[in-house]
Amino acid sequence: MVGLGVMGRNIVLNLADHGHSVAGYDRDSAQVAALRKEAGDRTVQGAEKMPEFAGLLRRPRAVMMLVPAGAPVDAVIRDLLPLLDRGDLIIDGGNSHFKDTDLRSTTLAERGIDFIGVGVSGGEYGARHGPSIMPGGPREAYARVQPLFEAIAAKADDSPCVAWLGPRSSGHYVKMVHNGIEYALMQLIAETYDLMKRGLGMTDDEMGDVYDGWNRGELNSYLVEITARIFRQKDEKTGKRLVDVILDESRQNGTGMWTSQDAMDLQVPLPTIDVSLSTRNLSALKSEREAAAPLFARPIPKFSGDRGAFQAQLRDALYAGTIATFAQGMALLSKASEHYKYDLDLETIARIWRGGCIIRAQLLEPIRAAYRAKPDQPNLLLDPGLGKAVMARQESLRTVVGAAAAWGIAAPALMTTLGYLDGYRSAWMPANLVQAQRDNFGSHTYERIDAKGVFHTQWGPE
Repeated sequence: MVGLGVMGRNIVLNLADHGHSVAGYDRDSAQVAALRKEAGDRTVQGAEKMPEFAGLLRRPRAVMMLVPAGAPVDAVIRDLLPLLDRGDLIIDGGNSHFKDTDLRSTTLAERGIDFIGVGVSGGEYGARHGPSIMPGGPREAYARVQPLFEAIAAKADDSPCVAWLGPRSSGHYVKMVHNGIEYALMQLIAETYDLMKRGLGMTDDEMGDVYDGWNRGELNSYLVEITARIFRQKDEKTGKRLVDVILDESRQNGTGMWTSQDAMDLQVPLPTIDVSLSTRNLSALKSEREAAAPLFARPIPKFSGDRGAFQAQLRDALYAGTIATFAQGMALLSKASEHYKYDLDLETIARIWRGGCIIRAQLLEPIRAAYRAKPDQPNLLLDPGLGKAVMARQESLRTVVGAAAAWGIAAPALMTTLGYLDGYRSAWMPANLVQAQRDNFGSHTYERIDAKGVFHTQWGPE
């Protein structure tokens, strides 16, 4: 293992606990020392020099990296190459951009070095006790390390949450979309929090109880579970609830942005994911928001209705939004599988997301069932069961979105989800006017409903 930060060190210990001997290297000698201390009497060795590290490995060597994406990955590869032989294997377990993974795969193959890109989800706890693992690359190269990954992966119904997903960068692509879904789910939950806190005037204890209750039903998921716990966590410094002393800014990193960017390239709509990224960027404009607050002040009216009834509508709205978010992400995977020739099995992806990873949820079981019934389903909303579940909750979603608008509380992910659902279920959309506008001002042509081909009209003087 190259890179002995939290993730790398915990995966080393996880491997050792499952009977595998592991060598670890980090440029920071303090990280090597920390590994040696935590390893105890496990079959783990630490190295402070790259040649020493390479010398510890049995041939053909298998080296996994867990370092930040981008230049650090290329730097490690450059340091490793003089020490490796043809037939050795490099594994990138970080959040690398899938196009970088494709380039590295091609370059290393020319040197006779196998390369696989592996998405790893589960955070610190998952790395130590069982993550969801998403490998892609040469199938025969994955076969060499398959027993190791299956040993350390999370288990769901006694099945390891890992599977070879496809060639080249497929593993990193699936992890990228996983992270895009994660962004949207977190934003949807955050909006329900805001509506309960500022709209209903609820306390942290009350909200913790609500999320705990939701987690015992159809919304059962890792993110809802930790949300319930967050509201009960006290701050050691002030004695207040920790969530209330955390700054209300949350920037976005690469993987979520990459998901939206590639969806734009492939012309797959991901509005709930897209707006979640934009909302994080908006949250980062803290000084501007503080300046705008008094200029656009509008008191939130005091809620006088049935809190329990509205909480039930919030629950239904969140569930509908969760289904729509997974539908958007899986639709992107379906299109990417065809475009990049990954040949992804979407049922398998849903299966390995059931344990270990951040977006694990009870909902993944009906998603698996949907793809078992129709593997080539272009959108989960077309599945009879999931589509019915969304439509049964549409009135709750409309009520919640209407309340947010009336109260002046931003709920962009919930609002955008409703727009997506209404657009997707609409047999007719006003895109004909957009075609006409484009042809009028730019001679971009248009298509007709009564004839094949493209047409242009001289629209007359402006």
